[in-house]
This record gives sequence, C-alpha cells and structure tokens, in this order.
Amino acid sequence: MPSKRKKKHEPPAGAVLRFDQSKEVRAIARERVGAVKPGHPIQPKDRRKKPKHKQELGIDADTAY
Repeated sequence: MPSKRKKKHEPPAGAVLRFDQSKEVRAIARERVGAVKPGHPIQPKDRRKKPKHKQELGIDADTAY
C-alpha cells in the first residue's frame, strides 16, 4: 500500500540531509490517527478578546436619578 504522505520539497544545494526520527514518528502517527479533534471548542474572537475601547453607556430617562 503506497504511503499517502506528501513529498517533501528538495533542500537547497549543498545542504546536509539528516534523518529526524521524532519527526518521522509523528508523521506516521498523524497518518494513522488522522485529524485530531480539539480538546475544547474554539470560542469566537469577539468572546475571547476584550474590546479596545469601552462602549458608551446609554443613559435612559427612567434609569437616571
């Protein structure tokens, strides 16, 4: 069964190729497991970030002293 991993681009001329076992093991594990679901859902940006400027408070006639 042929591998589904993408071919890596060619290194620059004169570069020394070194085998990185940890990278290869991770690549094989990713291939076997597939996409990993996040541990927690990502919140929308407006909920995560504080606003840059405070919004003006609307003063109503019935709430004013």
